[in-house]
Amino acid sequence: MAIGVLLALMGTACLIQLANVQLINGKSMAQAAAQSRTITVTLKASRGKIMDTNGSILAQSVERYTIIGNPEGAQAFTPITCTKQTGDICHQINGKPVGATGAAAVARLLAPVLDMDATELGAMLSGTGQYAVLKKDVTPAVKRKISKLNLDGIVYAELSNERIYSNGTLMGALLGGVDSEGKGVAGIEQMENKTLTGEDGYQVYQQGNNGVEIPGTMTESKDAVNGSDITLTIDHDVQWYVEKVLRESCEKYSSPWGIAVVQDTQTGDILALADSDEIEAGSDQAKMTVSRAVRETFEPGSIGKVFTMSGMIQLGLHQASDKFTVPDHITVNGQTYSDATTHGDERWTLAGILEQSSNVGMIIAGEKMSNEQRYDFIRKFGVGQDNGLGLPGESDGLLYSADQWDLRTQNTVLFGQAYTTNALQLTNAVAVIANKGVKKPQRIIKTISDAEGHSEEQKPGGEATRVIDEQVASQVMNAMESVSDHYQFVKVDGYRVAAKSGTAEVAGADGRLSSIISDYSAIIPADNPRFVVTVVLKDPQSVFGGLTAGPVTAEIGEFLMQKYEVPASSPRTDAIPVTW
Repeated sequence: MAIGVLLALMGTACLIQLANVQLINGKSMAQAAAQSRTITVTLKASRGKIMDTNGSILAQSVERYTIIGNPEGAQAFTPITCTKQTGDICHQINGKPVGATGAAAVARLLAPVLDMDATELGAMLSGTGQYAVLKKDVTPAVKRKISKLNLDGIVYAELSNERIYSNGTLMGALLGGVDSEGKGVAGIEQMENKTLTGEDGYQVYQQGNNGVEIPGTMTESKDAVNGSDITLTIDHDVQWYVEKVLRESCEKYSSPWGIAVVQDTQTGDILALADSDEIEAGSDQAKMTVSRAVRETFEPGSIGKVFTMSGMIQLGLHQASDKFTVPDHITVNGQTYSDATTHGDERWTLAGILEQSSNVGMIIAGEKMSNEQRYDFIRKFGVGQDNGLGLPGESDGLLYSADQWDLRTQNTVLFGQAYTTNALQLTNAVAVIANKGVKKPQRIIKTISDAEGHSEEQKPGGEATRVIDEQVASQVMNAMESVSDHYQFVKVDGYRVAAKSGTAEVAGADGRLSSIISDYSAIIPADNPRFVVTVVLKDPQSVFGGLTAGPVTAEIGEFLMQKYEVPASSPRTDAIPVTW
């Protein structure tokens, strides 16, 4: 009777509990069970592509997976012996039994596929919890191999992306890179991070014990929206050739580095922005380094005479044909200035002063030009100003206002010293002459295309402004063509070129004026301008820009004429006399 009473009480208790579970708290307990199985899975958005002007891919995100292990599941794992009955759900290694259980067995199966050490994997799967990252950036092919190991619920893959740069060191520091979270941290990746970054989606569903979605349990989802694609104005072929020529030239002239810019005069588009540094795009070095072509500033040297001469003619102080007698040195306000070479009193026109690159001649011709006017014209050509491209790490250079100039600076600015610029500014300043006196804004982003394929042309950052009159630009262009003719060894066969060389002393590692910047900027063809090419070399042998940077510029110009099939120039017939 006692046993019967006890069993009756136990039965009654069970009935009460059953009623509690099924009738009173059934709904809440079912909800709790469902909640424990419910997970939110992030759907990763792909980062947009970066392409060159012709659609060649420079950077893209490719499908990759992060392999996740369940340590608790791994430690409870027992391999299934392969027999006729077990078929494809068994576990073996090279046709032999696994030879272990638990985390060690999972590690032995997984190690050859992930190309990892089994001992290392075993240690990762021997911890606590149900989530351990085993390996990142695994290819889809490897993920498929893992799916065939019959380790459902113990090892699975989460979709991710890996940023791939298909051209190695091409535009390395300029493209920059992304961090471990896929955020742009340098170069164009940083500049256009907001545009390139997509919006992740998600799915909410219940997961079974094997880690697989239970059909029909998805309650909420949002599709991922991929980032927009960016097309640059950079031409891959031009960039590659310019980088190649720069490296060869640095070796030829024993120069530690070089920079080059190629700009389309008609559009302001940058076709090449190159330096001689070899940095892998996306590498740690690329993420920590600003492209030298963007960050490096220098005195333009005698290329600055182009701005000064333009100002003199625009102000009505001179014409390019005006005649001057020019010695090789001059003293003004107690300051002595000299030309690069010793000569007697020469009879040069203003065009001849530019052709001969005479510092003394510029001082004589600029006698009636006030300091404020000197400053204004250098400034109008874009020196010392943001060019609107927005490239990270770009320096604007330095141009002090006229009221800060000392007795020497007020004259050295006439021939491109005592202020600094960068290669992009210098190229666009020379392009003013090519564009008949109009300064056009530069552009490096051509189009942006969203995930749905809608493409939008990107306008340059700024408006075109007139700097000098068309007839003034024509005179300066004429004189620059005489400069190019002066350098008989710097030619592009079949094409007229207008150019100016520059050589400037700059501070070296010792803090003294012990280093040299040699530069050369050319408009080609001079009779129908299509491109401006600027080359800058640091400390080259032979020193002078016309002897070093000049031939490099011509080599790039020849490539451009062939690639774009530019018609040959007509003969020159209107040269302004350079002597009298």
